[in-house]
Amino acid sequence: QLQASGGGLVRPGGSLRLSCASPGSIFSVFTQYTLGWYRQAPGKERELVATITNPRDPNYADSVKGRFTISRDNSRKMVYLRMNSLNLEDTAVYYCHAKHRESGTEFWGQGTLVTVSS
Repeated sequence: QLQASGGGLVRPGGSLRLSCASPGSIFSVFTQYTLGWYRQAPGKERELVATITNPRDPNYADSVKGRFTISRDNSRKMVYLRMNSLNLEDTAVYYCHAKHRESGTEFWGQGTLVTVSS
């Protein structure tokens, strides 16, 4: 299981950085995984926030483009989500995700709560 951290309470316009550590079982093949962040707001379905396979070509949901940045550190087996200009609609539990590009094997993190409130 992935281990997500970094959530918390932040005011509108503020920033947070989420981190996610991968399980040791995938260390040797970490670069073969597409990594991503999803979120689930109260009463809503889980939605994709961002994914990264090639570090030079991340993908973002339209709602976070220009505000969020996903990155991966292949040497540390980590994935990050830098969130700037947070607004009330960003309040959600954020989950990190890893999916093997060929086999489809996937892992989820336990979720970390981000609350944007004044």
